[in-house]
Amino acid sequence: MLRLTTTAARVLFLHAQGLEPRRPGRATKADVLAAIRRMAVLQIDTIHVVARSPYLVLWSRLGDYRPEWLDALLAERAIFEYWAHEACFVPAEDYPHFRHLMVDPGGLGWKYSHDWVAQNRELVNAVRARIREQGPVRSSDFERTDGRKGQWWGWKPEKRALEMLFSAGELMVARRENFQRIYDLRERVRPDWDDALLPPITETRRALALNAVRALGVTPAVWVADYYRTSRRETPALVRALADEGALATVEVEGWPAPAYVHPELLDLVDDAAAGKLRATRTTLLSPFDPVVWDRARGRAAFAFDYALECYTPAPKRRWGYFVLPILRRGRLVGRVDAKAHRRAGQMELRVLYLEDGVRPSGALLQDLARTFHAFARWHGTPDVSVRRTVPAGWRRELTAALGT
Repeated sequence: MLRLTTTAARVLFLHAQGLEPRRPGRATKADVLAAIRRMAVLQIDTIHVVARSPYLVLWSRLGDYRPEWLDALLAERAIFEYWAHEACFVPAEDYPHFRHLMVDPGGLGWKYSHDWVAQNRELVNAVRARIREQGPVRSSDFERTDGRKGQWWGWKPEKRALEMLFSAGELMVARRENFQRIYDLRERVRPDWDDALLPPITETRRALALNAVRALGVTPAVWVADYYRTSRRETPALVRALADEGALATVEVEGWPAPAYVHPELLDLVDDAAAGKLRATRTTLLSPFDPVVWDRARGRAAFAFDYALECYTPAPKRRWGYFVLPILRRGRLVGRVDAKAHRRAGQMELRVLYLEDGVRPSGALLQDLARTFHAFARWHGTPDVSVRRTVPAGWRRELTAALGT
């Protein structure tokens, strides 16, 4: 059995995720699609105190790229939207496996309600008919008539009908405009699809488990279910069965209590990691919805980093801030920053920058952070970087000097 140190396992994970090594040259649209395929899923979120999460996750991997390439890939059908980890962009080639959920959406929990659809059958039929007769729509094309405010927890009935039809696979997101979903009939978005092509459910479960292991680089069986939110009871057993038949390799990671698994496509990287040939050199900022940090248990075990998104936590109870970005530096998660882009003013505000316990603000660290913050700010179109506070407090002056502000 191959053996890896925890450091080597972390670096292997970052390579699998496309975060190492540093990319040469400028990114292209093809690089955006390759990055999504490498991660297997790109989670969607609408919060935009800085760039919306899917664009930020790609920036962490690609550096300076054009965000409209992601929108173009959706419109070109190279990717599609559906419930994966949560709402995600997914490579088009994986559509057959997600079609299983669409055919039987009752297992999606709050995302689909047979009862609501039955009780609102006339409305659902009317929304479907309008799209069939008049073409693609967005939620805002339907005027609100129930007198309620349009908050996310109080969707108007037509918006809920659109989402139910989306979850059931009758509608797909044909494209986005200003990040708003444009819904169309599935047969117009995927005219090539026929449910006769639906793979057996056993093949789908197998494919998703293999995808997840490949995206995680090296992982114990217990972490695999979270990637696609598959069964926490059945998925670990499936991973072990795949290893038993030789579809996955088994490795031992220092300090991990259970065996870990690697996709065969990454075995050369495992050998390099075990020999100490893989390096982590990149410093970047991560979205809260980045695969590196979205599983809190994995973050604690693999990076000794305890992270939870606090934007849905009442402000008085927040420890770190509204939308705090983990800082990845040379294979370690060394801190987190509460940042806000003031787009009209052209300013990137670093409200609070925290270093993890045991991380010292050396000159090399300060230079890495300064380069990263400047690149981050330029990409947002907010080149003026300001630092309000640091924890510990004593190194704010040094960081400001390194930034040249």
